[in-house]
Amino acid sequence: MNDWHLERDGFCLLKSAVPAKTITGLIDACRQAFDDDTRGVRARSSRGHVYAARNLIDSIAEVKTVWRDDPMRSFLNEQLGADFGLVRALFFDKPPDRTWGLAWHKDTSIAVQDNSITSTSFSRPTTKAGVPHVIACDDVLKQLLTLRIHLDEVSGENGPLRVIPGSHRSSGSEGEGLGAAVDIHAAPGDVLAMRPLISHSSGPSHPGTTRHRRILHLEFAASATLPDGMQWHDFVRGD
Repeated sequence: MNDWHLERDGFCLLKSAVPAKTITGLIDACRQAFDDDTRGVRARSSRGHVYAARNLIDSIAEVKTVWRDDPMRSFLNEQLGADFGLVRALFFDKPPDRTWGLAWHKDTSIAVQDNSITSTSFSRPTTKAGVPHVIACDDVLKQLLTLRIHLDEVSGENGPLRVIPGSHRSSGSEGEGLGAAVDIHAAPGDVLAMRPLISHSSGPSHPGTTRHRRILHLEFAASATLPDGMQWHDFVRGD
């Protein structure tokens, strides 16, 4: 852990949570899955580097298991309770030939089985890479927790994530304000835990960098149950 606290600040860093050997295995698994991809749901740079990928629960077996070891497993149990499960897995990179920035936002979209269900808890149905999504209400989003596994070292050079402490309390919360924003620097194997309602952004990598910024982004829910008969698109139980 570090001096940031999940309950107070909306994020914290689990230092050295994933062994170096496992990180190497995850990089290899991602590379193989992306090389074998025939569904066209990966976003690639001009040199063929994948800089964004969705629906990894179905395509990379390791995303179903890497979080089952401590400290991630015990941390998830502590924060979400015994009935938690993995509901979505994404991949992000900033390869040297295709860097990008991300404006300030909160993660409010979730993947579901059927987004045509009428409910006051969900709105704005969309389809992303063939998967139905909706915007969830705060009560649902407060039951979620994201773990971002860093596959590379992240510094100011390769576009780190920025977060605003305390902005996770609601969809309208500004927390401590833009002036208090924190850059998340991390080593390979460090895991950023963050609530989806925290305001976050990132800038592009520095010009001329040769470094990647590969992240496995795993979203967990406290329960398999959603309001009004809505169902998660995937729910991989933690037990």
